[in-house]
Amino acid sequence: MYRNPFTVEELTGRIDSVRSLLAELRLDAAVLSVPESVFYLTGLDHWGYFAPHLLVVPLDGEPVLVTRAMERVVVANQLRTAAFRGHLDDETAADETARVLADRGLAGGHIGLEYWSWGFCHGLAESLKAQVDATWEDISGLVDGLRAVKSPAEQALMRAAAKVTDAATAAAVAAICDGAAEREVAAECLAAMTRAGGDPPGFGPFIRPFHRLGEEHTTWGDGRFARGEPAFLEICGCVGRYNTPNGRLVHIGEMPEANARMADVCQRAFAAVIAALKPGTTAGAVYDAWQAVVDDAGLGHYRRHHCGYLVGVSFPPTWTGANKVVGLRAGSDMGIEAGMSFHIMSWLMGTGQGDFFLSDCVLLGPQGPEVLTTTPAVAVR
Repeated sequence: MYRNPFTVEELTGRIDSVRSLLAELRLDAAVLSVPESVFYLTGLDHWGYFAPHLLVVPLDGEPVLVTRAMERVVVANQLRTAAFRGHLDDETAADETARVLADRGLAGGHIGLEYWSWGFCHGLAESLKAQVDATWEDISGLVDGLRAVKSPAEQALMRAAAKVTDAATAAAVAAICDGAAEREVAAECLAAMTRAGGDPPGFGPFIRPFHRLGEEHTTWGDGRFARGEPAFLEICGCVGRYNTPNGRLVHIGEMPEANARMADVCQRAFAAVIAALKPGTTAGAVYDAWQAVVDDAGLGHYRRHHCGYLVGVSFPPTWTGANKVVGLRAGSDMGIEAGMSFHIMSWLMGTGQGDFFLSDCVLLGPQGPEVLTTTPAVAVR
């Protein structure tokens, strides 16, 4: 979170792609507020996104980024494809954006807004719309669709982030043993993540004992790991805002036979997903490939809400890319394209016949699926 990872040419090409979509929709401009969208078009990588960042992208002329005036130094150091307009803290981003739209002659035009954005609260939207007489259109998801397919430069960042994930996961696995403090395991994981070249991830790492498995987004506490109870790990490396999660279940002392059987099913189901993941298929078909292996193993009663989801650019507090999860779900008609990347999850918990799970980050590259994270699937400490 300290540098712009992209060339001007890459960023300009992305802005041109957005403008082409705006032209198709007969819009004069867009006001973008999803932090991942702003980053994708400008490369601005910092923690300032807790305050609204509004990026005005007109059909013609230089884009303008509006946020707090105090960010002028980092913006000057990183921004290459937009002008900067800062507002004082006794005003809002809506006030300054209204002036930008007026200065650019866009008031009275047709303007797109990301209505579904955690970077654009209801009050801010109402203030902007009250100050600017325009026809407003919801363009939620417009930039998300572009972000789903990674360029070669983005793919390189994903591969670098995966090395960080593996280093952090290996350190956590090595630190887990009977009596190990949860905090000590977390400390080893975070230290390895940092030393391996990682940036702060979207969220996590999630490190917790099996009896807290159902607490989906809680992490380490004051407890100690104990023989006979597995440890749950879900860890994500990050480089240049690109996040590559993986997950492991670490057995302490020994692995029960029932869990070993589930481990075999999980690995075979994961392999089926990799085989099914190809351009031109659908997310629903990929999920069906996972479910078919589970059904054949005698677990026809078991269903998941997905077997993975899109990952890539993400800012805290998520590694899923803004405030939604685009999953590989049963019945989904989302098209799979080369350049997409996924957190693939093969999860068999609460089956009544054993428990296991593993997950890895997978990039659908030019040569087919590439499993980016390579930590061994089974760990017994």
